[in-house]
Amino acid sequence: MFGACLLYAGLVIFKAVGDSRPYPDHGYESPKDWASVAPRQVRLDELITTKSTLDLEALLAEDSTFFGDLFPHVVQWQGKLYLEDGLHRAVRTALHQRAVLHARVLVIDD
Repeated sequence: MFGACLLYAGLVIFKAVGDSRPYPDHGYESPKDWASVAPRQVRLDELITTKSTLDLEALLAEDSTFFGDLFPHVVQWQGKLYLEDGLHRAVRTALHQRAVLHARVLVIDD
């Protein structure tokens, strides 16, 4: 399920690259649901992705966040941070040589 950490210029970008959501369904589906979660800073190297592929058009699009949330969505479960939505934003952050991004972090208790 989880691949090796993603490297860029010799540095770790993500803690791990996954291809699924291992945490239970949280019920946050709409932008209005996620808007109730305040954004906070998250280190890229603490994130585990829930998608193993990236749409290059989404990465390169200038208006990729125009219709969506400005902040990536992260789920904290069992002490781990899973990047649920916003992979292209996180990769852009890494390409700009930044190690931290602002994300909405939903904490799911065990």
